[in-house]
Amino acid sequence: MSLQEQFDQALADSKNLSERPDNQTLLKIYALYKQASAGDTDGNRPGMTDFVGRAKYDAWDGFKGTSKDAAMQQYVDLIDELKG
Repeated sequence: MSLQEQFDQALADSKNLSERPDNQTLLKIYALYKQASAGDTDGNRPGMTDFVGRAKYDAWDGFKGTSKDAAMQQYVDLIDELKG
């Protein structure tokens, strides 16, 4: 199975996890997905009053410079671990 197919399967699997991950793990899932699908962050960081948007942006920005393939692989590995 190609990395893209594994990523697509992990994306589907992420919606059917037996337990909801904690917030830090959810942010990591989001950040890896965004890095794999869109690349590095762009635009401005959300303002101080947008706590959720700011947390998501910061998590995604933490993977800046990570290649799309590396982010896909990390995403697949994380979802596999959570399915555990």
